[in-house]
Amino acid sequence: MNKIYVVGIGPGEYEQMTIRAERVLRECDIIIGYTVYVDLVKEHFPDKEFMTTPMRQEEKRCHMALKQAAAGKTVAMICSGDAGIYGMTGLIYELKDRYPGVEVESVSGVSAVISGAGLLGAPLIHDFAVISLSDLLTPWEKIERRLLAAAESDMVICLYNPSSMKRKDYLKRACDIVLNHKSAKTVCGIARNIGREGQSFSILNLGELRDTEVDMFSTVFIGNEQTAVIDGRMVTPRGYRHG
Repeated sequence: MNKIYVVGIGPGEYEQMTIRAERVLRECDIIIGYTVYVDLVKEHFPDKEFMTTPMRQEEKRCHMALKQAAAGKTVAMICSGDAGIYGMTGLIYELKDRYPGVEVESVSGVSAVISGAGLLGAPLIHDFAVISLSDLLTPWEKIERRLLAAAESDMVICLYNPSSMKRKDYLKRACDIVLNHKSAKTVCGIARNIGREGQSFSILNLGELRDTEVDMFSTVFIGNEQTAVIDGRMVTPRGYRHG
């Protein structure tokens, strides 16, 4: 069919995959993705052909998918969360002109900013910014400017990739920047292993968050001035009761 579906598979649980994503994976010829993500779906599609690459081989993975599609296969390139939010849709489009005749379609999924917010309560009821702390592709100086601007505007901030083996102090550095414009008592939340074994969440304040250890499977939420803890959950009012 000469087509690639770039599919967001959601946070991990099969039940949190969209109906359309599941249908595309069932109907495609081959499923391609990062090894960890393929392992999340493999048992549900045992009759499919799978191809994988390790982390940090995104371009190789996209070429692999495009070559299979150019050869006449219907390909599903899977991404965690949503394919268009820190996913592979953009890179597939960037490389697509080398493979004439290949059609690309993005299939939306539930991103960590959405599923993590649901786990914590309702932290995103008002304006928010999503910022990745990974400086593999974005200079840290630019990340700092984005953090400062989001904090100054009093938006809720969702942090992806808050820490790794090589970036253990990045969350602390981010909190120090945000503390320029937000109180240390600002309500924050951490969603861990969303949709996977070991799923959990915690609610704390910004001062406490600064000294908390997280990992790449954590998504961090920093509230705005109105964010509060209600019934043990993180809630950002939008102002409906005062409208």
